[in-house]
Amino acid sequence: MVKRRFPRPKELAPLMRFKTPELNGKKRRLQGALTIADLRAIAQRRTPKAPFDYTEGAAEGELSLARARQAFSDIEFHPAILRDVSQVDTGWEVLGERVALPFGIAPTGFTRMMHTEGEVAGASAAAAAGIPFSLSTMGTTSIEDVRAAAPDGRNWFQLYMWKDRERSMQLVERAAAAGFDTLLVTVDVPVAGARLRDKRNGFSIPPALTVGTIVNAIPRPWWWWDFLTTEPLAFASLSSWNGTVGELLDAMFDPTVTYDDLKWIKEQWPGKLVVKGVQTVDDAKRLTSLGVDGITLSNHGGRQLDRAPIPFHLLPEVVREVGKDTEVHLDTGIMSGADIVASIALGARFTLIGRAYLYGLMAGGREGVDRAIEILRGEITRTMKLLGVRSLDELEPHHVTQLQRLIPRG
Repeated sequence: MVKRRFPRPKELAPLMRFKTPELNGKKRRLQGALTIADLRAIAQRRTPKAPFDYTEGAAEGELSLARARQAFSDIEFHPAILRDVSQVDTGWEVLGERVALPFGIAPTGFTRMMHTEGEVAGASAAAAAGIPFSLSTMGTTSIEDVRAAAPDGRNWFQLYMWKDRERSMQLVERAAAAGFDTLLVTVDVPVAGARLRDKRNGFSIPPALTVGTIVNAIPRPWWWWDFLTTEPLAFASLSSWNGTVGELLDAMFDPTVTYDDLKWIKEQWPGKLVVKGVQTVDDAKRLTSLGVDGITLSNHGGRQLDRAPIPFHLLPEVVREVGKDTEVHLDTGIMSGADIVASIALGARFTLIGRAYLYGLMAGGREGVDRAIEILRGEITRTMKLLGVRSLDELEPHHVTQLQRLIPRG
C-alpha cells in the first residue's frame, strides 16, 4: 500500500527550477531550433513565398532533390563499442589547408533576396567557424565586400563560364587579387534548368509586385522592411538586370564550354581548382587526368537536370577510381551532420551545404547561419562518438551501408 503525504516546500524546490525566459525574439527562435528542419520551418514563416521557393525548389518534378535526400535516409550505420570517444577531432586538411569541420558553405545565387545580410552573414559565420565560404558568380555581394567581411576567412569563388569570356576572366582576376584561394568551376549549366516554382511565382530581379506577392508579404513585414531600407540588391558580377531568373541564366550560360576551356581556365588561375557538377565516373577520371585539385559530385541541388544521378550513390565508385589522385567532394541533399559523416566514411574529403545554410540565413541572418553551423557541428560530433571514432581519418566505408531503394533493371 502506497503511503501518501503532503509534499514539503523544500522538497519541491529542486523539482521546479524555472528557466529564465529569453526576451529577445530572434534568440528565442534560434535556440528552439534543434535541427536544420526546424530552421527551415522558421525560414518559411518569415520569408515571402517567391524567395523561399527559389531556395526550396528544384527543377521540373523535383525528383533529383527528393532522391538525393532519400539516399541519405537510406543508410545504415555500423557503430563500434567500448572506444574512448571523450574527445573527437572534426577537422582535417582540405585542398592543403586545415578546416575545423568537413563541410563548407556552397555558392548560392541571389542570396540577399533570402535575407538582406546575404553573403556577408555567410562569409563571416564561416570564417568564425573555421570553414570555407563560396561566393557564387550570381552572388549579391561583391568579391571585395566578401573579402572585407571575412578578411581572415577562407574564401572560394564559384565561376560560371559566360559567353563573354573576357568578362568571366575579369571576375577570376578580381577573386585572385582579393585572396580567394580556390576556384569552383561549375560545369553542369549549359542552359538553365526548368525551375517551375520560380516561373509560377513570377520570381524576377528586381521582385515583381503582384496582388499575390503583396498578400503573401502582409504577414512578413520585417522582410520587406529589411529589403527596402538597406542597400539595393546588386550582383557580384552584373551591373543591372531586369527580367526573370531563368532569362538571366540563359543569357549568361555558355553551352559551348568544353574540356579545352577548362584547361585554359586552369592555366589562368593561380590557386586550387575544383570542378563542380560531376555526375559520372568517366568524367571524374577525365578531370583527374587534367590535374584538377578536386571534383565535386553534385547535380546542382536537383536544380538542373531532373532525374540526374544521385551524388551520394556515385561516391564510393568515384572514390575507388580517382580518390588516390584527387580530392572528391560532395553536395546535394545534405540536411544533417549524419549525412556529412556518412559521406566522409564513404570517401568524400569534403562536403558543401546550400539550402541548410540558407534556411539558417532566412531564419535569423548571421545568427541563423551560426546556428545552422552549430547544429551540424553537434550532429557530426555526436554521430562520430556513437560510431566509436575519434577523428575523421578513422571513418571508413565499413561504418556505412547504402541501402538500395532504386535498383536499375537488367
